[in-house]
Amino acid sequence: QVQLVESGGGLVHLGGSLRLSCAASGRTFSNLAMGWFRQAPGKEREFVAAINWDSPSTYYGDSVKGRFTISRDNAKNTVYLQMNSLKPEDTAVYYCAAGTYSGRYYLTQATRYDYWGQGTQVTVSS
Repeated sequence: QVQLVESGGGLVHLGGSLRLSCAASGRTFSNLAMGWFRQAPGKEREFVAAINWDSPSTYYGDSVKGRFTISRDNAKNTVYLQMNSLKPEDTAVYYCAAGTYSGRYYLTQATRYDYWGQGTQVTVSS
């Protein structure tokens, strides 16, 4: 079992930055792939970014590519999402997820993750 706790959400203006953190506990973190998804009101959950257990492999959704960066610190059991150049359309609840799959095909799919955090709200004002 893995417990995930997100933090770092909040209100930011157009063009601003935020860094989300997701702290994991309960299982060997370094063996897990980690992902970030988001869900805006009335919309489906959307893939944002993912990182394989072997950090060099990262993947991004088209809408955030070039603006967001995912990283992980296995010593701290934490995954990060650095979000720059934020836009109002980035407003959503952001969820951290963990799973045992690898590769872009699987890690972009929410159903491939076994564990989820409770979410953190990100609001971007114009």
